[in-house]
Amino acid sequence: MDDLADKKCVPCEGGIPAFDIKEIHKYLKKIDGWDVLEDKEKNYYIQKNFKFSNYVDSEKFVINVGKIAETEGHHPDISFGWGYAKIIISTHAIKGLAESDFVLAAKIDKI
Repeated sequence: MDDLADKKCVPCEGGIPAFDIKEIHKYLKKIDGWDVLEDKEKNYYIQKNFKFSNYVDSEKFVINVGKIAETEGHHPDISFGWGYAKIIISTHAIKGLAESDFVLAAKIDKI
């Protein structure tokens, strides 16, 4: 299968089913260190925590993630502070995960 980081995110306006857990685990193997979690409505999302040695490095990372997100038209939830950043990715239109979520994760991993 192609490297996910080489693919483009495809806009999703709904109307397709979210991945089931079997499909999620198939794609999870293709990205590094991301966790699959469920929200209170039992919708899946992926999350990864990144560590840095200072605030400026965290900020630079988040700015780079933002640039990728804008280019791809797919925007994760981001929180960051001194020495850390947390990225959460899902497709809100389908209340779950689709291939584009894993494509975005793979691109973020290349930073």
